[in-house]
Amino acid sequence: MTGLRELQRRRVHEALSTAAITLFLERGFDEVSVAEIAAAAGVSKPTLFKYFATKEDLVLHRICNHLGESARVVRGRAEGERPVEALCRHFLDGLSRHDPITGLNDDPEVMAYHRMVFSEAPSLLGRLHQHMARDEEALAEALAETADELAARLLAAQVVATQRVLARRNWQLLADGRPMAEVEPEAVRAAGQGFAMLFA
Repeated sequence: MTGLRELQRRRVHEALSTAAITLFLERGFDEVSVAEIAAAAGVSKPTLFKYFATKEDLVLHRICNHLGESARVVRGRAEGERPVEALCRHFLDGLSRHDPITGLNDDPEVMAYHRMVFSEAPSLLGRLHQHMARDEEALAEALAETADELAARLLAAQVVATQRVLARRNWQLLADGRPMAEVEPEAVRAAGQGFAMLFA
């Protein structure tokens, strides 16, 4: 019974997110009400808020699915591998898969999604920074298992900032009309340069 309940919960969660993002991309984040999203997904407004605490979270949950990922990479790294090496490798793997979280994905819906987050709704950026702060804290805790607390916090902040700058740069290059074939090798070089700075 628990399995069926969890499956139903995931279906509703996905239906709400899909309805929200579809409406937001069609009309703009600020032009769509939470009530409209609930109706499009076939649930009540109170039910929607059981799944998503804020309107912004209806958009950002796709990014939030990656929260804690850097901490997991650090904890799961190979013996003898330094944390920054593991994090760089993980980011490069994401680039090779064109993972949207790296910004290196030219699918029109992904491009529109990033444009909405980065350029069209200030409240989305504000909420995103709150989530990123939680991600930074989780990474700092993982790094502190093998380093002193101050060093761990400083490195975590630098890693999160590096990932953010690289991803936004990749998206911006694609948004400016550069073809993926040109942007991808440049993104790989930039990632190597960015993470190399963290070894200093």
